[in-house]
Amino acid sequence: SSAGRTILYGTSACPGSASSPARVLKDTLEVHKLQPGDALITKQTDPGWAPIFPLIRSLVIERGGMLSHGAIVAREYGIPAVVGVHKVTELIPDGQLIHVNGDQGYVEF
Repeated sequence: SSAGRTILYGTSACPGSASSPARVLKDTLEVHKLQPGDALITKQTDPGWAPIFPLIRSLVIERGGMLSHGAIVAREYGIPAVVGVHKVTELIPDGQLIHVNGDQGYVEF
């Protein structure tokens, strides 16, 4: 971390960058907490998450790689995405303003 900032690294899944509040969701049953433009932080996604993608500004996933569901759908929508970020759902507080850098594969807060 630099100047009080924390940087978590993963794998770049879709290029681009965005800053927005983090919405840490355990599963699709918590989707009501999501506001348009939020950064979605979750362990993994599956096809049940598909309707959520048009609402989010960025995506950070704890598990998976370039061929994971979240990575593929993020690329379809052009949403900056970082996958394989170890323990990200525990390390980023819900509502925290974060910056997702899909070009270099990290999230900063």
